[in-house]
Amino acid sequence: MNYKELLKQRLSEKRYVHSLAVANEAVRLAVKYGCDEEKAYLAGLLHDVTKNTSREEQLKMFNDFGIMLDDVSFAAEKLWHAISGAAFCEKVLGITDAEILSAIRYHTTAKADMTLLQKVLYLADFTSADRDYDDVDVMRSLVDISMEKALDYALSYTIKDLVQQGRQIHPDTMEAYNFVKEKI
Repeated sequence: MNYKELLKQRLSEKRYVHSLAVANEAVRLAVKYGCDEEKAYLAGLLHDVTKNTSREEQLKMFNDFGIMLDDVSFAAEKLWHAISGAAFCEKVLGITDAEILSAIRYHTTAKADMTLLQKVLYLADFTSADRDYDDVDVMRSLVDISMEKALDYALSYTIKDLVQQGRQIHPDTMEAYNFVKEKI
């Protein structure tokens, strides 16, 4: 299947460019940290496959695929595309690699004890060439020094940002943060 053509049909131009940038950054990080480059590329390419999918379509996917959202996830629509995206990749695209599906699933919240591919995708999404946010340069330098330090910074940044916005913090993100803090 031509995944780039699929993404061109499903995503806005900006989101398509982002997906290509994340795929490229995921490969760069995979090479640096010893992860499977092909898996990193595919996970990076498809991580936002349902990002531009409507609320109604995503709710239908959750229903059709038997996915029950916890209360925090249900309240945070920005997280839905990771859950629906992993399901779409498995159920519609026929991707069976559990490592790729899991990396897509947790690319927004992270989780405790992430696999190398999950870390690569999470950080590639933070540091891809198209990203432009406060501290992106700090994140880019940290990701080249230490994956764990980059994760610590990214999770701290995310939690601080959510608190400042008065939004809930997903339990997976808190567990990831606590897990990383234990390791540093």
